[in-house]
Amino acid sequence: MKKIMNYIILLSTIIFMVGCTNVEDASITDRETDPQEVTTVNTNEDSDKEETNTTVVEEPVVEETPTQQNNELFSGYKLIEVDGGDLSGYREANVVVDIGYGDREYWAFTNEYGQLVRVVADEIILQDDRNEPVLSSGRYYSDEAKVPGVVSDVLDEGHVIADSLGGVSNAYNITPQDSALNRHGDQAYMEEVIRKAGGATHFEAIITYPNKQTQIPSSYKYTYTILGNEIVDEFDNLDPEVVNKSTGSTGSEPSDSTSSNTNGDISSVDTNGNGQVTIKEAKDAGFSMPITSDHWLYPYMDDRDNDGMVGE
Repeated sequence: MKKIMNYIILLSTIIFMVGCTNVEDASITDRETDPQEVTTVNTNEDSDKEETNTTVVEEPVVEETPTQQNNELFSGYKLIEVDGGDLSGYREANVVVDIGYGDREYWAFTNEYGQLVRVVADEIILQDDRNEPVLSSGRYYSDEAKVPGVVSDVLDEGHVIADSLGGVSNAYNITPQDSALNRHGDQAYMEEVIRKAGGATHFEAIITYPNKQTQIPSSYKYTYTILGNEIVDEFDNLDPEVVNKSTGSTGSEPSDSTSSNTNGDISSVDTNGNGQVTIKEAKDAGFSMPITSDHWLYPYMDDRDNDGMVGE
């Protein structure tokens, strides 16, 4: 009888130990299948205690990539590649083209009529004639695309973003532009302002046309940021002298050389607040052209040919 009791006690003990082992194994299995928790056990040989460190693994943060941003910008347009020196004046409709030289990203957009209507750039990076293959003329290419309308005595093959600002010469960066405007007017002055500032950011050009058939714009609107200041330049695709005559300012007489402003305050004339005065700003403020070297506005204007007169 005593032996039977010993067998029963031994059997009960074995069953109890097996049960405890199964519970412990299940607990370990649960911890191993938790993807959010990593457990490490450090055993100190000199101690009966175990140290358990638990590290929570966080989900990675997904950031928006430049590719995703471009996908949103290009929505509704077909992205194509065109050689920067392509002289063809043909443009595809509803496409976007990179018109930045080298690694620059300047994006040009056409509408359903193949008209160049918008150009944007996060950053305007100036031409680097020391490290880029620039011709003696200061250009990347010897000629510009032959967009319909440029073969004219009064129209230039005008860059939306000039060579000096890193733009190429294909049809997606060229519009037929009034020669005086391109060489001496607001377009030229805008480019000079960006060059003097060493570049610009948040650049956008909006180009408007009088109808759906022509490739000759009627007006331009440029928006860009320099030294934290947003600048907006708007002007028609016309000879500045024609604009003068239409507003009653013939430009036949110099501005009053005795006009003075002892404080040199140009805030009422410098409408975009960039510290410089354009011909258009001066005219809008009521000053007739040309502005001569003895006029108080002259130091704030750009005399490109250094003849002592601006807007002649």
